[in-house]
Amino acid sequence: MFKSRIIKKLNHQKRMGLYRCPMEISERQGKHVIVNGKKVLNFASNDYLGLGSSERLRQKVAAHFQKYGASSSSSRLVSANFNAISEAEHAFAEFFGYPSCLFFPSGYQANIGLLSTIFERQDTIFFDKHVHASAVKGMLLSKSQMIGFRHNSMTHLERRLKKYAGKSICGLVTESLFSMDGDLIPLEAIYKLRKTFDLVCIVDEAHTFGVLGCKGRGIAKEVADIAIGTFGKALGLFGAFILGPEWIRDYLMNFSSPMIYTTSLPEAHGASALDIIEMIKNSDNERHNLSQVTAFMKKSLEREGFKVSGDAHILALQIGDETQAVNLTKHLLEKGFLTFPARYPTVPPGKAIIRISMNAMHQDADVKLFMNALLSVVSC
Repeated sequence: MFKSRIIKKLNHQKRMGLYRCPMEISERQGKHVIVNGKKVLNFASNDYLGLGSSERLRQKVAAHFQKYGASSSSSRLVSANFNAISEAEHAFAEFFGYPSCLFFPSGYQANIGLLSTIFERQDTIFFDKHVHASAVKGMLLSKSQMIGFRHNSMTHLERRLKKYAGKSICGLVTESLFSMDGDLIPLEAIYKLRKTFDLVCIVDEAHTFGVLGCKGRGIAKEVADIAIGTFGKALGLFGAFILGPEWIRDYLMNFSSPMIYTTSLPEAHGASALDIIEMIKNSDNERHNLSQVTAFMKKSLEREGFKVSGDAHILALQIGDETQAVNLTKHLLEKGFLTFPARYPTVPPGKAIIRISMNAMHQDADVKLFMNALLSVVSC
């Protein structure tokens, strides 16, 4: 009975073009990866500045793990509240311009740990319907009243605020750069609504930190009471962090289950994080190249009649049908290009996309090769 139910659901996923079976990557070589012994150009990674595949960072991280060891061996509240982590948190708070910072083992844990803890049943949370699944899960765990608004629609948000706000503490949860749509938050409108309705504004800057803003400091500082960042994208490591007031950090340390009951990040992570801050500060050339090559890719796609969206380094090539999106990415892989078919529940049903993720290692020549392959696949 149990097994048949599971198999039935898996078969349904296959029929709907939603079945997931990730390919195995044997090696990463800068902007390339090795798949089934074949070297392919990677347009699916979030390694926006190339730090994740940087030999320089790799050597620094390796040296830190050699010095400190591989594990912290306990949670921070038991015996793993190391100076190296605290020092890195202070540096991150200073660099990004917030009073405090708290590291988490992953972005998923950071969102769940934050949202499930600071909000309570009597509160109301307004959220963009395209926020990350981890944010949705965190809000559900808080048991607060959840009011969604249409993606990046400030008029819809304002109508919802007028209807529901004023009865309790109200939070606003959104992203500065949406991971699938690739569009940026309307900062000026958010700023006005935040002031008018006295909102606690929480912004996930996972895809902007390191890339956008002065020296990669992100774009939402003027509207965010609390910001979430991750090491696993432009910062080239693993783990995540929450930026905000000192009292929020103190509250999370005392009441957030994912913080209290999780083994801490190792000391080597804190030492590596300090190196990353210095590398991010000195990555203006990479940020410039990323901006230029992304613009070239978007113009190239639009020139050939493709429907594509994206305000920065994430481009969403609109496909619609889930099976078609999967087949296109398979054919592109055969021609030497790795892309990601985003399907339900990552995006709404019937609105599958091919997510094209650009990085600073890409060049115009790579874009031309990709376009030739895409055109040949589409014409088949």
